[in-house]
Amino acid sequence: MSDRLRGALLFGVVALLILGTGIVQSWNSALLILNMGLVSAVMALGVNLQWGFAGLFNVGVMGFVALGGLATVLVSMPPVSAAWSAGAARLFLALALGAACVGLAILVWKRLRRGVRGWIVALVLVAGFFAFREVFDPAVALIEAVDPAATGYLGGLGLPVVLAWPVGGVLAAGVAWLIGKTALGLRSDYLAIATLGIAEIIIAVIKNEDWLARGVKNVIGLPRPVPYEIDLQNDPGFVQSAANLGVDATTASTLYVKLGYGLMFAAVLLILLVLAQLALKSPWGRMMRAIRDNETAARAMGKDVTGRHLQIFVLGSAICGIAGAMMTTLDGQLTPGTYQPLRYTFLIWVMVIVGGSGNNFGAVLGGFLIWFLWVQVEPIGQAVMTFVTAGMADGSWLKDHLRDSVQHMRLLTMGVILLLVLRFSPRGLLPER
Repeated sequence: MSDRLRGALLFGVVALLILGTGIVQSWNSALLILNMGLVSAVMALGVNLQWGFAGLFNVGVMGFVALGGLATVLVSMPPVSAAWSAGAARLFLALALGAACVGLAILVWKRLRRGVRGWIVALVLVAGFFAFREVFDPAVALIEAVDPAATGYLGGLGLPVVLAWPVGGVLAAGVAWLIGKTALGLRSDYLAIATLGIAEIIIAVIKNEDWLARGVKNVIGLPRPVPYEIDLQNDPGFVQSAANLGVDATTASTLYVKLGYGLMFAAVLLILLVLAQLALKSPWGRMMRAIRDNETAARAMGKDVTGRHLQIFVLGSAICGIAGAMMTTLDGQLTPGTYQPLRYTFLIWVMVIVGGSGNNFGAVLGGFLIWFLWVQVEPIGQAVMTFVTAGMADGSWLKDHLRDSVQHMRLLTMGVILLLVLRFSPRGLLPER
């Protein structure tokens, strides 16, 4: 079977699974799976760029996804005028002071001789830390005291939410550049530990700095790029159109909104997929794969391996940031407590491995397939356990145990799928050519 035919069949199977969900369950459920599948495919594409193209083992995916969500708040939410008046100037002064302190420490390290510079750098950093906190803490207290139940943060720029998607990519790329400059010289296993630790730091900052995005109090009511359902239901023209199709206005409005999100997400995925394919087939893409396969030979040919790794690390992280902004837009709220490694790191890696690392279409396929299974395994497992235990007496310990085990079916299923794919198709369902 040719690669194209195999890919077409596999994508057809995924399409049938989503259509079957609409027929058996509801079209709302099918469109919700489709939309999150599109977002997951974008995330998988970003990770595949790093691992499939360059062999970079990044397990800090959730940090870059969270930065995309943060960008949505900073761009689209309206500014809180009272908070800006209360302490914004002092806050930015503190941030500038902190940046100046770090810059001075770097300058001292570069200019002075080895015997003395360590002590002077330590002195500069310690003094700068206390000076920073002296200015920063009062400013934060003033900002967070402004109506803490509803705001307690600076807000955003009040711009259209769609602009947050590229901004999320730029923000994630900037942080990835800082990480890459310090961590990409590490061996692959140490790089994985470093990226995981830095991602946890990013999540901790978003959770604890209430002035930035309300922390764990969450930011709700994010602007939407599509109409609200209630507005559609109050539109006589829309209600009439829904009636002509034989659908009630409530159901039609939810389907319309989800379909709107789906079309926008599909456009983003298509653009990124085309760009990734062009990059893969370009001389730059061939060079990246040569570096991945044999770094020593690439260095001997005069290639800047660390510089190229930094490029691909920034690009892949930017794509994850775009996906994070899209997901937060779809949710309509920023909830830092949901950024868990299981969902945003392990699951995305399973998508890439199952789909086929090094193949952009394989990453997209894995994104759709694994997300569908992640959502549907629990209801399917519930139905299976109900059928299996139908003949058991009520109150039986075995019956209760089997039914209570349904909530763990997701992890079991992901593990079984990963083992099966690695056993029978080690390079993924759509392997790299």
